[in-house]
Amino acid sequence: MIVHLLLLYGDFLYFPEDKKAYIPAAVELILLFVLCFAVFFLVKKISKIQEMKTKELEKRMLRERKQNKDTIIKE
Repeated sequence: MIVHLLLLYGDFLYFPEDKKAYIPAAVELILLFVLCFAVFFLVKKISKIQEMKTKELEKRMLRERKQNKDTIIKE
């Protein structure tokens, strides 16, 4: 059974005699890797910005909560 599958799908393996056929695939692979790294660092940068905004919002909320608690105690 396994031998039959290997023989059936073995035609998909293609190694050209002329190695110039690998050039477009290599260029595309390099381009996709560069694109993946660019997207990764973009997402990382956006995440860092959102983290800073969230921390600032959290500080502001805690400060307001403390002020409200102080005003309630004074009254």
